[in-house]
Amino acid sequence: MQLSVIILNYNVRFFLEQCVFSVQKALENIEGEIIVVDNNSSDDSCAMMKEKFSNIKLIENKENLGFPKGNNIGVAEAKGEYICILNPDTVVAEDTFIKILSTKNWQLNTGIVGCKLIDGTGNFLPESKRGVPTPWVAFTKIFGLYKLFRNSSWFNQYYAQHLSENQSGEVDILVGAFMVMKRNLYLEVGGFDENCFMYSDDIDLSFMIKKLGKQNYYFADTTVIHYKGESTIRDGLYMKRFREAMQFFYKKHFKKSVFFDVMMKMGAFVFSLIKKNQQKEVQDIIDECVVFSKDEFELNLNKKTTYLNELGLFKNDKTLNIEVIFNVNSFTFKEIIHFMELNKSSNITFKNHVFSSDFMIGSNSSNDRGKVILIENLK
Repeated sequence: MQLSVIILNYNVRFFLEQCVFSVQKALENIEGEIIVVDNNSSDDSCAMMKEKFSNIKLIENKENLGFPKGNNIGVAEAKGEYICILNPDTVVAEDTFIKILSTKNWQLNTGIVGCKLIDGTGNFLPESKRGVPTPWVAFTKIFGLYKLFRNSSWFNQYYAQHLSENQSGEVDILVGAFMVMKRNLYLEVGGFDENCFMYSDDIDLSFMIKKLGKQNYYFADTTVIHYKGESTIRDGLYMKRFREAMQFFYKKHFKKSVFFDVMMKMGAFVFSLIKKNQQKEVQDIIDECVVFSKDEFELNLNKKTTYLNELGLFKNDKTLNIEVIFNVNSFTFKEIIHFMELNKSSNITFKNHVFSSDFMIGSNSSNDRGKVILIENLK
């Protein structure tokens, strides 16, 4: 078997359904498997999987074992030569895995391969590629120096700014929302460190593989939606665990640093203020809806609604706040993702209409937890 896709789920039933649907389409021309590991969700994630994807392997943990252990459990059941660690709040394009698994991406010393990630508004997520968060690199991130000195190698390491978002190349750290590597390599380093509950696990795994002399690679020629924020609420507990995770990483790989501990506490405080302010900026007022579908139907959206059957027919009226809704049965996810990237704008939000369960799903910001709208009244 060529590829095993491991999806660790926790209480994101609708995002999981869309994710699995997109992965199934992306595996149509690949010898692969999907393994869903559920960390004791209290919603009906497992019931949904059994009803709609009964042929997919489902592992039901009896407690929330965290990101590292949950993924390790899934990889232990995998049969593929390659594995993909994938968040449930993602959507992959139909050719994502074909492109990633291209032999030109896998040299003798290749470690992890990641790809370009965008949020639910079509905007690039800079954490798609990162550097090792040493105290200095963390300092440049916390105080925004990487934005002021983009052309200086001293200040632009956190988000690996030696590469643009559309430029493939070697990086130190890749994000755990989407990671592809050989299964034997994952097992060689022991997988994710289970002493870390979450948040620094992808940094730790990337760094351990880099220490083996392998090269981690950012591949910009395919794009995956990561709604971000949906799997994790950005609250006080999040900040506490994030700080503890970063301290865990630094103590594991470097000497204990009082400076680093102080920086993380300051950073957590600044991060909380920024996220809180950004969340207030999310635009929820919709003036008009544009529905893309090749099927004839009508949604009761209580807004002026325009129906279009071709993506190329769209023209953005920037005087209005527009909600764009895609019928995922009418267009490929690759087409939808490409449209989002081309038409990203502060006045546009995007939702996917999943007919199989009659819901719309999306996220209006990388700081937004995401939104699921159940459609009860279809004409």
